[in-house]
Amino acid sequence: MIDFFIRPFTPEDFDDWLVLWEANNDGYCPPAVTQKTWVRLMDAFSQVHGLGAFKGKRMVGLVHYILHPVTGSIEPVGYMQDLFVDSTSRKQGIGKALVKALAEKGKEENWNRLYWLAQTRNKNAQALYKTLGTKLDFTLHVWPLGLLKK
Repeated sequence: MIDFFIRPFTPEDFDDWLVLWEANNDGYCPPAVTQKTWVRLMDAFSQVHGLGAFKGKRMVGLVHYILHPVTGSIEPVGYMQDLFVDSTSRKQGIGKALVKALAEKGKEENWNRLYWLAQTRNKNAQALYKTLGTKLDFTLHVWPLGLLKK
């Protein structure tokens, strides 16, 4: 069994987080977005949060989530936006442990639910998520407003 633990990010985690963040984004994320994401993760009043999985002092996995209100419940809901495990640490239960830790946090804080999206072609993610959540029959539609010409 591989020893690892999960905890919220601290400012000292930036360098390890950055390596995982860039790998999660295939090296393509504008620097301003990367910087703003970290600022949000460190801001206690932000709706953007994260947990890291650590082997010793090294972060080997991360989960980012957004806590927000919805119209269908009084309690907030958690949206798991990113789940990523370093390629050298996969198949060791770290991804599943991160999702379970997030679900436990939600139970402790009385969230209504935890939800996420995953690309259909991401077979590893699909295999993991089939063991954790309930797949709903919805389609996702996106209107990229920031890209519209004025």
